[in-house]
Amino acid sequence: MNWQGKTAVITGAASGFGLEASRIAATRGMHVVMADVQQQALDAAAAEIRGLGAQVLPFRLDVSKAEQVDALGAATMERFGAPSFVFNNAGVAHGGLIWEHSAKDWDWVIGVNLLGVAHGLRVFTPLMLAAADADPAFEGHIVNTASMAGLLSAPNMGVYNASKHAVVAMSETLYQDLALVSTQVHAHVLCPFFVPTGIHQSERHRPAALADAVAPTRSQLIAQAMSGKAVTSGKVTAAQVAQYVYDAMDEHRFYIYSHPKSLASVQVRLEDVMTPRNPTDPFAAKPELGAQLRAALRATAA
Repeated sequence: MNWQGKTAVITGAASGFGLEASRIAATRGMHVVMADVQQQALDAAAAEIRGLGAQVLPFRLDVSKAEQVDALGAATMERFGAPSFVFNNAGVAHGGLIWEHSAKDWDWVIGVNLLGVAHGLRVFTPLMLAAADADPAFEGHIVNTASMAGLLSAPNMGVYNASKHAVVAMSETLYQDLALVSTQVHAHVLCPFFVPTGIHQSERHRPAALADAVAPTRSQLIAQAMSGKAVTSGKVTAAQVAQYVYDAMDEHRFYIYSHPKSLASVQVRLEDVMTPRNPTDPFAAKPELGAQLRAALRATAA
């Protein structure tokens, strides 16, 4: 696809996949609408992308707020018109035993990871379809960031798993719904595994209104430590994943993976569903890790 002069709308644009996707957009001659909840980081990222020669519209945004995403859509249309690439990418991470998630945990994670995508679809899909109706040459792509956690159900990650499974389901439905009404607007879902992006530090950007008054539970502290170690040790970079996103759009490929070898675990899960049999132990290949986690969690009751 010739992206020159087209517009990209990217949430979570100040870091990780969003920043790398913004960099690629600039090098391809696109206008870039950069949305993020972190004002200082957004200002720095927008300055960098302008330095690459792109026209940039920075927009401070909490994707969980419907009215703010509405305003993002209006600002985009006023400045650049309908986008050709919408990257619903903003996300947060939170772990722990599923019954230990507080109501505020659910509100925060579901608000950002699930409703953030829902608002992006609600606002931008109609704009892209209208552009397609007006111009037979228009081509649009919507990419939703899920996770391998949207295809698996790893333990001690309940609220995150739930949010990302929902994003996969929404994206697959979007793909099918778009196929009913258009051949010009396309859907994709990104399912990365552990990539160094900073998502393990999500808590520092949690709104004060959704902060818990009680200290984290042992399971939540364990999940945070495990997530931090896994994310920071990832060998695939955010820049590589952003390139995979553009490759998938160019190839009209729906599923986007950072670690294709991890699909073996997805196959095991689907075999569990189809057989049917009880869920397979996720630590079957590395029983020592499972033993360590069980021992750490059961020490809570000691």
